[in-house]
Amino acid sequence: MPRFPLKTLAGKIGLSRSATSERILFLERSGVIRGYRADIGQLNEGLICAFLLISLVRTPSLGVLDKLAAYPEVRRVSSVSGQLDLIVEVEVPSINHLNTIRNKVATLPEVDDVTTSIILRRDIDRLAGETGMEAG
Repeated sequence: MPRFPLKTLAGKIGLSRSATSERILFLERSGVIRGYRADIGQLNEGLICAFLLISLVRTPSLGVLDKLAAYPEVRRVSSVSGQLDLIVEVEVPSINHLNTIRNKVATLPEVDDVTTSIILRRDIDRLAGETGMEAG
């Protein structure tokens, strides 16, 4: 279903913007409109990129890197300091596939917790080794 700006919707139903806004609010509060969703389809070159933010049961966790490397969807794994232990970047063809790989990683015995963040866009994307600074 297409999204309409409030002004366009108000025009289509013959009400003012404020009256339309009040009716939408009423429908939300009464449960007729139960929520909104992002319907994320195919992104950049048909692939969805996401980060799996992983906390391990204990560190170091021998063998977890080998297990992650066995998944072809895994593109990059970084060990980090702080509350997280690993940031795993994955590329998948669909949200269902992302859920599948996330569930596989989450059920590894070494993994305590996984949070998934989908990459919406890359605002700055430098190649490895490129600093953007010129020698002078």
